[in-house]
Amino acid sequence: MTVRTTAPPELAVTDVTVRFAGLTALDAVSFTVAPGSVHALIGPNGAGKSTCFNVLSGLCRPASGTVRLGDADLTRLAPHRIAALGVARTFQNIVTTQGTVADNLMLGRHALSRAGFAASALRLPHVRREQRAHLARAREIAELTGLGHHFDSPVALLSYGDRKRVEFARALCLEPSVLLLDEPVAGMNAAERARTVEVVHAVRAELGLSVVLVEHDMGLVMRLADEVTVLDFGRAIAHGTPDEVRGDPEVLRAYLGTGAEQEDAA
Repeated sequence: MTVRTTAPPELAVTDVTVRFAGLTALDAVSFTVAPGSVHALIGPNGAGKSTCFNVLSGLCRPASGTVRLGDADLTRLAPHRIAALGVARTFQNIVTTQGTVADNLMLGRHALSRAGFAASALRLPHVRREQRAHLARAREIAELTGLGHHFDSPVALLSYGDRKRVEFARALCLEPSVLLLDEPVAGMNAAERARTVEVVHAVRAELGLSVVLVEHDMGLVMRLADEVTVLDFGRAIAHGTPDEVRGDPEVLRAYLGTGAEQEDAA
């Protein structure tokens, strides 16, 4: 298994504002993802979490503010250029179900290929060597994410939890320094959720990357995250460790729906 020998660069989001037809989806949101950390974005539906992920991955351009990965300014780059700089993401819904697990993971290696179209079409020796190396790396990532014994299996025949992990492994095949996980356990049962937590821990330990996590499962967030940013109506209302955020009065009122009622009752 190839392990990162240097810390990933810091991801800094500064005063990012996004508007859609007069609606402010993100309002001067700022947070920093420390190298090698797990940083969670939480908040109720409509808080701006998905919009924030779309900004980070280049699917949405902010009206103002910046996103930087180390020295690189990602703010107005196209998604493929952001991916090439080391940011990979998963999606809430399973994106690919055709082909085998190996086929899907090799899609994630495509951006790393050095072979040109003509050389690939002619299957020149150096192209075949590169393909073998990519396939070997994809198999390593499959093993790391618990998919090794499914490597040659059709994705359509896998359980829901395993198909979600294929999406996870495909993103890892880009060799990112920052991995964006968009609701990675949505729709899973308790056993599948526990397995996903184990996989995230293993990936972080083995690959040394940073993880940005959007998730509604607060138990998972509290177990995985080093830092948490809470969004509400497009604003960042709290930052801190899971314990600090869990006890923040603003979070209790806006996100958990408690605190305000208690004050009114008093």
